Amino acid sequence: MTSKDETSSKKPERLAKVMARSGVCSRREAERWIADGRVRVNEVSIDTPATLVVPTDLIEIDGRLLPKKEETRLWIFHKPRGIVTTHFDPEGRETLFDLLPRHLPDHVISVGRLDLMSEGLILLTNDGELARKLEHPSSEIPRIYQVRIFGKLDPRGLDQLAKGITVNGVDYGPIQWRPGPQKGDNQWLEMTLTEGKNREIRKVVDHIGGRVNRLIRVAYGPFKLGGLESGTLKEIPSSDLASLLQ
Repeated sequence: MTSKDETSSKKPERLAKVMARSGVCSRREAERWIADGRVRVNEVSIDTPATLVVPTDLIEIDGRLLPKKEETRLWIFHKPRGIVTTHFDPEGRETLFDLLPRHLPDHVISVGRLDLMSEGLILLTNDGELARKLEHPSSEIPRIYQVRIFGKLDPRGLDQLAKGITVNGVDYGPIQWRPGPQKGDNQWLEMTLTEGKNREIRKVVDHIGGRVNRLIRVAYGPFKLGGLESGTLKEIPSSDLASLLQ
C-alpha cells in the first residue's frame, strides 16, 4: 500500500481499479467489497476504494490473494427473453450466466444489462475495467435496438427524442430513431442511444403514447448481433480489442 505522494515510477493505482482489472469483479462491486471489509492490503484491512496500491502489494479478498490479471477477453452473447442479467437471482429465475458454457473463465461479467423481457446482444468480459469503459455514458458508445411498439405514437414526442426528453424528473439523452415496418397496431422503430439508463426505451416510449412489446439490441458500438442464435455466444478476436484497451 502506498500514499498518494509516492513517485509515479511505482505506478500507484486505485485499489478498486486494480481489483476490477483482475477480472474478479466490476469496479462497483470492488468498491462495495472494500466497504464491507472483505479486502486487505499487506495484511491490513482496507475501507476506502481510493487507497493506492503498487504491483508489489499483496491484495487479499476474503483471505485469498487477488489473482493475476488474465488476458482480456470479450464475447457477444445473444440473450433470450425471460432471462435475468445477473449472477444470482433471489427469486430463483434462470440467469444469463446459467446459460454460459463451462469452459469460460470463472470471472466473467456483463457490460451493462438487458431487462427481463429484452433480448439480443449483450457483451461479456473477464476485465472489469473494460466493462466499465464500455458501459459508461462518457464513452458515448452507440447502442442500436429494434423496437416493436403497440399504439399510436405522438409525432411531437418522436421529434423530442432526438433532442433529449425528461420523464418523471429523469433526463434522457438524445435518441435517434428510424421508422420500420408497421403491421396492424404494431410499429417497428430502430432506436440508437449512447447511455443505458434503467428501462430507458420502455419509459420514453410509454411517455409518448406507445407500449414496447418487443425490444432487441442488435449492436453495441462496433459489435453486431448478426445471425447469432439465441442463447449462444461468440468470442471477439483479440486483434479487435486493441483500440478498446488503450
